Amino acid sequence: MQFPIRRRGGLLRSLTQGSAALALTPPPAPAPALPLGERLVQRGLIDRPTLEWALVRQRETGERLGRILLAAGKVRRLDLRQVLAEQWDLPFIDLLHTPLDAELAQQFPPDQLVAEGWIPVRRERGHVVVATSEPLTDAIRASIHAVLGAGTSIDERTTTTLDVERAVLSCFKHFIVERSTVELLNGRPELSAAAGYSRQQKAAMVITVVAVVAGLVLNWALTLGVFVALANIVFLSAILFKVITSLVGNAARHRTVVDPPVPDHELPRYTILVPVYREANIIGNLMSNLAALDYPEEKLEILVLLESDDTETIEAARNARPPETVRLVVVPDAQPKTKPKACNVGLFLATGSFLVIYDAEDKPDPQQLRRAVAAFRRAGPTTAVVQARLQYWNATHNVLTALFGLEYGYWFGTMLPGLDRLGLPIPLGGTSNHFRIDTLRDLGGWDPHNVTEDADLGIRAAAEGYRVEVIDSWTDEEACSRVRPWIRQRTRWIKGYMQTVLVHTRSPVKLARRLSPRETLGFVLLIAGTPLTFLLAPVLWVTTAIELAGIGPRLPIGGTGVLGWIGLGNLVLGNGLMIVLCAMAAVRDRGWRWAPYALLNPLYWCLHSWASWRALIQLVRNPFLWEKTPHGLHDEAVAPEAGTHEPPALRLAA
Repeated sequence: MQFPIRRRGGLLRSLTQGSAALALTPPPAPAPALPLGERLVQRGLIDRPTLEWALVRQRETGERLGRILLAAGKVRRLDLRQVLAEQWDLPFIDLLHTPLDAELAQQFPPDQLVAEGWIPVRRERGHVVVATSEPLTDAIRASIHAVLGAGTSIDERTTTTLDVERAVLSCFKHFIVERSTVELLNGRPELSAAAGYSRQQKAAMVITVVAVVAGLVLNWALTLGVFVALANIVFLSAILFKVITSLVGNAARHRTVVDPPVPDHELPRYTILVPVYREANIIGNLMSNLAALDYPEEKLEILVLLESDDTETIEAARNARPPETVRLVVVPDAQPKTKPKACNVGLFLATGSFLVIYDAEDKPDPQQLRRAVAAFRRAGPTTAVVQARLQYWNATHNVLTALFGLEYGYWFGTMLPGLDRLGLPIPLGGTSNHFRIDTLRDLGGWDPHNVTEDADLGIRAAAEGYRVEVIDSWTDEEACSRVRPWIRQRTRWIKGYMQTVLVHTRSPVKLARRLSPRETLGFVLLIAGTPLTFLLAPVLWVTTAIELAGIGPRLPIGGTGVLGWIGLGNLVLGNGLMIVLCAMAAVRDRGWRWAPYALLNPLYWCLHSWASWRALIQLVRNPFLWEKTPHGLHDEAVAPEAGTHEPPALRLAA
């Protein structure tokens, strides 16, 4: 059977046209990827109202949806990660139960792994398995190929940020121990307390000892008289410096700058370090105090730093069921076992733009982080640190805590603002100091061998040309209410001041070049002058009493009894001025009923002298000993608000 040619051709044309039409028709577009929020709703992990709330929050803060839900406790970390693995079409890997090739991981800088959130796990038949908290970027892939070879195939798996962090801590334990304990000593030994005395310092000590011994042998009375005269000059100079600075600070508080608030979507990621040791009894309070901070939870990174041998506190922290914004970091066991060493581990893991340290018992002003960010924005990049005021919520417990409270009111309320106003180096407090994190890393972090690491870091920042400012925000702490723990605490603080003086005077010429003449004078009179006045005070008391009573040999300087009268005037003037300054601070912060307690300051300074001589002995025998201060001795829940309570009864705990 034959078909007509025309019909045959028509059939061919129709088939050809149909094929062309099929070829020109674009393939159906793939279905758009389902957004993360919708996936979570589909899986039943959140409900629709929660998603709508999170989307509103996302518009307000500019943060990612997953982080918002995680920080608010609306979704579990593992559930979120598995949904993200599905969205990214990446298999999930559980690093807790997966063996790691530590030698492979150690081919990459640990800082890079923590910052970018990935780690190589193992090699498998020509490819490398990489666990990552985010899909790998081209830059990360290029860095992997640069180390392992351009032909290396990458098998990408997803995991949690927390698991990456744990894996890095496991693979780089030796590196982290070295970095947190001896990095400053190895890199800049002239700034580390562990480097000991310089040749110049040793020579100066030998010359001084020889001169004193020779003087005592040749004319002991004249030598002793010269010493007492110099002690009076040092004592009076240090006191007058504090008086002038305090008066400037008191005036500066009346001209406090109020920084405009920073909108939520412009607030940076903030890292909070909380080093704790043997403080299982206050972990619950810690969690509630941090929860009171008025800062977007999704922009907070809270690292609770725990020592590996402190199993009781570790267990208590886990049982407290901290929110997802809190990470429990077990610090590798190494000497020295100090707070700055733990903070250096936290600094290594930190991913925020700013960083603050709080102690476990601290209760910061809820607005403090916002005020710190606003202050940094106003001040500019030359300001490396801002320090908040510290005050005590248990100042009414007994006379010791009352005097402690008055001291802090004077120090943080007038002295530090005065140093700030005069542009002098500011020794930081042990808590509530806020840092630009990049600048902190440039400074080398904390010296783990300096037992007053905060004061040392403040001086180091000034020597590097950075400013330290004081902000009008506060943190409530617990004052030590017992004499013996107070002595141990104050011994550590004063010993740290002594260490800081030794570190920064290893080369006096370099110090003078790095600091202005005014800053150098401030350093000498404050950091060196503070322990010196406490050490010299008993000497002045005894020599003055002997001179005025006429019960000993007269010192041949200025005539009979002149040194006694000078010493008496010095002590009366110095103590009187400090009593007035502390009373002014007490009235301003807590009311006029607290002013009489300032009269007891001479007794309080006797305790300082005891602690100072103890610190000097310890500086020689055990310079790096960290004497822990006990906390949680009082119930914070029943403490009255500052400024509204009556002063305590006259009782002093032993």
